[in-house]
Amino acid sequence: MWKESIQIEGPYNFDLVLERISLDPLHEIDPINRLIKVPLLIDGKPYVYRVQGVGTVDAPTFVISGEAEQERAMNRLADIFQWNLPLSHIHAHFGESELKDIFEVHRGTPLILEFDLYGCLVKNIIHQQLNMAFAQKLTMDFVHTYGFEKEGVWFYPAPERAAGLTVEELRTLKFSSRKAEYVIGLSEKVASGELDLEGMREWSDEAIIDELIKIRGIGRWTAENFLLFGLGRPNLFPKADIGIQNAIKLLYNLEKKPTMDEMNQFSETWHPYLSYASLYLWRSIEKRRN
Repeated sequence: MWKESIQIEGPYNFDLVLERISLDPLHEIDPINRLIKVPLLIDGKPYVYRVQGVGTVDAPTFVISGEAEQERAMNRLADIFQWNLPLSHIHAHFGESELKDIFEVHRGTPLILEFDLYGCLVKNIIHQQLNMAFAQKLTMDFVHTYGFEKEGVWFYPAPERAAGLTVEELRTLKFSSRKAEYVIGLSEKVASGELDLEGMREWSDEAIIDELIKIRGIGRWTAENFLLFGLGRPNLFPKADIGIQNAIKLLYNLEKKPTMDEMNQFSETWHPYLSYASLYLWRSIEKRRN
């Protein structure tokens, strides 16, 4: 068993990281021991890595342990948990903004990425226009039925596996026919190599959005969430997201949800970290653990 300890620049609140990640019931988390098990696919082979926080908000330290492929695993974990992006200058940027109180309450919360690009897109398609509880159950049922488990951690099914499913099979899980078609269609494109998600890492935001929205079932909201939580792009503000609209309505004491023009006006000074404005606005209305 390989084990390594790293220290990064603060602030970085791993407890708030685990709290937010725990909103997804598929994640295997031990909040008491400040530990999460992370499923990673490296060259198509599944690995499970344990990430444990042992430091403080201002002196964050982590112990990582797992199987082989240490260098590539470390690079991927650093990307997922955003260990290479100091948050101090981002907090300073919002320190004089209308978001300063939210940033103080959630100080040190990074933009954590989904563990797998394909899984990120599938999850976003499943979650479209559904309430959170049903969306999470549908996603969990999909993964438990067609994915696989290792060391108590669940992996999304491979695109090849999902591409071979039928609409009727997904309907038994309570997928709508249309949503089933979307997931199967996306999986076919990824499995065939027509859609190279890893290759998109070098593309611009707009180029990725333009390519993804050509696919049935993917609109701008889904593409923007892929940029945010799949690729960690720093300057995304999904104005059509109901959660962000509700958070802004609450923040500015508006009588109704903000218009697109109002959201553009409010967010004008939040560049070039719109993604962090989005994250902290979401955090401001999410349920917190007692």
